Amino acid sequence: MSEAGSGRVRLDKWLWAARFFKTRRQAVEALAGGKVQVNGEKAKPARLVGPGDELRIRLGPYEHRLTVLGVAERRGPAAQAAALFREDPAGRAARERLREQHRLARPLFAQGEGKPSKRDRRQLRRLKGDEGPP
Repeated sequence: MSEAGSGRVRLDKWLWAARFFKTRRQAVEALAGGKVQVNGEKAKPARLVGPGDELRIRLGPYEHRLTVLGVAERRGPAAQAAALFREDPAGRAARERLREQHRLARPLFAQGEGKPSKRDRRQLRRLKGDEGPP
């Protein structure tokens, strides 16, 4: 599992190898935006992480709380990536509750019939007092 000689690897590489981000560039942008914390502190891309470090990763409205179990500098299959960390059960439960709330929430806009027809547009213009073209 460990490809680094010291058992530690750059945080941006680890996030990419653990499949939290599709590219290292996206991982670097998330780090620059403060979306990732290591042991409770904002981290930079070159920060070294190793087994035992605790990470908080915010992806959209969801927060992942996990502990690093292993390191990898290369991206492998999903099963290998899942072996690199252990997720906090309380964090997973909170994320699933939030996902369920989003699923049950009312949509922000009602699905209509599409755009108004020519006749509907004419009626809207008449209501507004703007006769315009016939």
